[in-house]
Amino acid sequence: MVPSEGVRIAVVGGGIAGVLLAWRLLAASPVSPVSTNSTPAGVEHARNPVPSSSRTSRGPAAGFGAGAGFGPAAGVGGGPRLTVDVFTGGRRADADATAASGGLVRGFETSPAACLAAAESLAELRGSATLRAWAGYREVGAVYLLPPGADPAGSVRVLDAVLPGSATVLSAARLAARYPFRGLPAGTTGVVERHAGYLSPARLRSAVLTELVAGGCTVHRRPVTSVTPAPAVRLADGSVLGYDIVVVAAGAWTPRLLADSGLACGGLRTKHIQYSVHAVRLSGLGAFVEDSTGFYGRPADDFSFLLGLPSPRWDVDPSAPSAAVPDQVLAEQVVAYAGRRLGVSETPHAAPRTVASFDCYHEPPGLALRDGGAPGSALFTFTGGSGGAAKSVLAASRAAAGVLVGLHAGCDAGLGAGLGVGPRAGRDAGPGAGRAVPVGERSVPRRGTEPVIR
Repeated sequence: MVPSEGVRIAVVGGGIAGVLLAWRLLAASPVSPVSTNSTPAGVEHARNPVPSSSRTSRGPAAGFGAGAGFGPAAGVGGGPRLTVDVFTGGRRADADATAASGGLVRGFETSPAACLAAAESLAELRGSATLRAWAGYREVGAVYLLPPGADPAGSVRVLDAVLPGSATVLSAARLAARYPFRGLPAGTTGVVERHAGYLSPARLRSAVLTELVAGGCTVHRRPVTSVTPAPAVRLADGSVLGYDIVVVAAGAWTPRLLADSGLACGGLRTKHIQYSVHAVRLSGLGAFVEDSTGFYGRPADDFSFLLGLPSPRWDVDPSAPSAAVPDQVLAEQVVAYAGRRLGVSETPHAAPRTVASFDCYHEPPGLALRDGGAPGSALFTFTGGSGGAAKSVLAASRAAAGVLVGLHAGCDAGLGAGLGVGPRAGRDAGPGAGRAVPVGERSVPRRGTEPVIR
């Protein structure tokens, strides 16, 4: 049964994953909570129950959340009233992966399931003028280079079903003729997307946070020191706040927070991330990724290009000052590889600007709702984007919110117990720590023809 006062949900983390999950949840609530109490120190709380972009004479159901399908329960009424609190931890907003992200977005992924999430996110982004403005989306196209022998057919079918006509598969010869790629191995293929590009996760986060506060969400700036399976959050001042559901979406801080809480990390690890912005022009090339090396890039402006390689530094401590210090050796490796693959070199008058940070990784990679190391409780994690959360965060946050709302809304009476999560789950029914919570079988679209390599 849903308690008469509604469902109280805490989202721990102020990155793009956490704030978008909170917005999905807020949009799913038929009535946004409004506080009539005084606002304590370290808390932002608005008194308008309707998100600012949704204020019309017809009420919340006529606004952006329902009308544009932004919320997981768009077009579905009668769900539980949700109270959503977001804990941003008091950390600097410019010191996390959301701020540092290059923001590459495309529909193609080598895994059809991951491709579906990325393609659905991109389709939602492209279909909403509001989202495009919030995110500063730039459509410059994308190329995904596949090694010899790779078969993109399954993922291209998925992509073509969601974004028809966006993708074309090119041979190595056609890639070299159209783009500045050099020395591609024989048998290389590339999935070229017209509808792809990049966005600013930091700009999107800022806009969504503004909407959250305007919509009645409470944003706590005080740090969370631990979480419990109750579920509850413990703050730095020792106070403990209980909730019906707690979701840790703290990115690279998630493994440490779980460990400090005496909980298993469920395969979550931290990793250093880095790229440099070089004063070079690569005519005709938009965003790109080379699958075999992880080499990636996108235009930064008309006269510079962002380029990067995966970092070898694992298990970095995000609270350590050295975590965001650029790796000069890695930066030099990027320059050397860019010279071989793209024929570019550094210009003497402009040194590259290097950006370094850290992110939360999971194997298999992917932003997803997972149990929080306490099977059978309503404690979850929502992280593991592995450096690529910007591509899938819209679809992933929608799916995660749908599961969380379903735990209490009675949409599927057996959902919580069946997954071994939530208040109706038995103590021994839970999945292993860190397992992704399923959101139902999703069919992979099929086409009658296979992609043609041109």
